[in-house]
Amino acid sequence: MEQKSIFVVSDSTGETAERVVRAALLQYPSHRVRVRLFTRVRDRSAVEDVLGKAAEAGAMVVFTIVAPELRNFVHERAAQRGVEAVDVIGGLIHKVGSFLEAVPLNMPTATLPLSEEYFRRVEAIEFAVKSDDGKEPRNLRRADLVLTGVSRTSKTPLSTYLAGRGLRVANVPLVLGVPPPRELFEVPDERVIGLTIDLDKLLEIRRQRLVQLGMPPDTAYGLREHVRSELEYAHEIFRQHPGWAVVDVSGRAIEETATIILEMWKDREERRAAQGG
Repeated sequence: MEQKSIFVVSDSTGETAERVVRAALLQYPSHRVRVRLFTRVRDRSAVEDVLGKAAEAGAMVVFTIVAPELRNFVHERAAQRGVEAVDVIGGLIHKVGSFLEAVPLNMPTATLPLSEEYFRRVEAIEFAVKSDDGKEPRNLRRADLVLTGVSRTSKTPLSTYLAGRGLRVANVPLVLGVPPPRELFEVPDERVIGLTIDLDKLLEIRRQRLVQLGMPPDTAYGLREHVRSELEYAHEIFRQHPGWAVVDVSGRAIEETATIILEMWKDREERRAAQGG
């Protein structure tokens, strides 16, 4: 199957459009699509350059450009070049403006003053790095969420992704025969999420990892019975703490699992707000 390309074009970081594109691509798991990011596209020359490359590559363009004149130029030139172009944010800005009966700033987000939200995300990312893989157990009590599970259940990438959404996330590995830090069991149940995965899927991931590391395939890390024992050990801990949510990451992209976790977190926050904190 031919690999197609989608160009994500933005006058800022492109984070919004890229997330939208990758979320949409989850609906097409059997298709390989190359996503290319073009950031800080803020004048006609830059637009022409990107659209020229898109036309040559037969790529689709998904863009977030807030300046109305440049947005219109993208639509005009894309149509002339025969490039499929999707405006992610233009229509929404217009609708929100109509709803609020207000005029938008029409400024790229990268040029807006740094907000409290920005600093919250930076602090959350720093927290995730310091609290990765069971480091600094004392941080667990400060975490918005604590992820726990056996090795290769996506704890670190999930922590990083969720930190990018402003949540302080710590993660704790569950290792067969090694008691978890006592601080894990002191965290309120609703903040802990256990991660599990299908045995065969985990074996596949771990064996690929052993190849990458140049380690022998008969290492316990990749042996079926050892891996089964690890999962059973984790599940026993989960059963002992029925208040923990458990999420199966088998066959799920990081973004998909993160969305599930974020929904759980939002439900928790809404319940807390309804109960007065």
